[in-house]
Amino acid sequence: MAIFKRRPKKKAQLDQLTPWERFQRQADENQKAERKRHFSWSGKQIRIGDKLPKLKTQRRKLMTRRAGLLIGLFLLGIAGASYFISPLSHIAQVRVTGTEKLTAAQVRTATQVKVGQSVWAVIGQDKTTSRLARKANPQVGQVKTTLSNWNHVTLKVTEIRLAGYLVIGGQYRRVLENGLIMSKSQSQPGGGYPIYASFKSGSRLQLMIAQYAKLPAAVKHNISEIKFDPNKANPERVHLYMNDGNEVYATISTFASKMQYYSGIVAKMKAPGIINLEVGAYSYSFKKSSN
Repeated sequence: MAIFKRRPKKKAQLDQLTPWERFQRQADENQKAERKRHFSWSGKQIRIGDKLPKLKTQRRKLMTRRAGLLIGLFLLGIAGASYFISPLSHIAQVRVTGTEKLTAAQVRTATQVKVGQSVWAVIGQDKTTSRLARKANPQVGQVKTTLSNWNHVTLKVTEIRLAGYLVIGGQYRRVLENGLIMSKSQSQPGGGYPIYASFKSGSRLQLMIAQYAKLPAAVKHNISEIKFDPNKANPERVHLYMNDGNEVYATISTFASKMQYYSGIVAKMKAPGIINLEVGAYSYSFKKSSN
């Protein structure tokens, strides 16, 4: 006698459905399970209505931030426009620093920076200002502008120092330490700077000026005249006349390094004489040289 096992009721109902109906029922069950998983977390049921207050609060905060940003930009624009049309945007004072021989008036004239000018026509325009200043006055090197108290401008100048005066046809032209020879002549040289004489070669003069620029200030001020005086043994020889009464023979290319011994040699001399720095460093009296 055959024994038939009894199928579950649910199983029997599924067997009676067509394949399409079974597919539809399985899809419905999967959709219900997905909704249940989406609206539950950690075993707790969460309703959509519970999330709405939080979403509204987040949206309100976002809108508040955006509105604050727009209002801030608007107020900043108004402040900027007010500044540009107010007297604070125009230079009220021009101060000059860093100069030695140039006067503040000369610097202001060369840079064309003046009271009443727009601050923003000067601040951040250092390259343009320096170029204009050098064209008007070659002794003005670099110019750096800074702003303080809203509309007070300071011009910090790197001045190109004077190296002396070059004799040309009985007239004197200023020579700067960068080697530039000024075009304007004058009948008398200024005090405190050496006179360059007998320099016929531009390259020799440029090298001599470069060597002179390396000297300490005390030694520079003690030189009265630098005369180019070559001979067969030394085509770069120069003859110096010092303010303390001594005379120096030196070589252009080693001039700066050899002149560092000058003070020590003079300290050992009993009377003014000649100091030779061409080869080595030694001195002798004028009486001996005349013999």
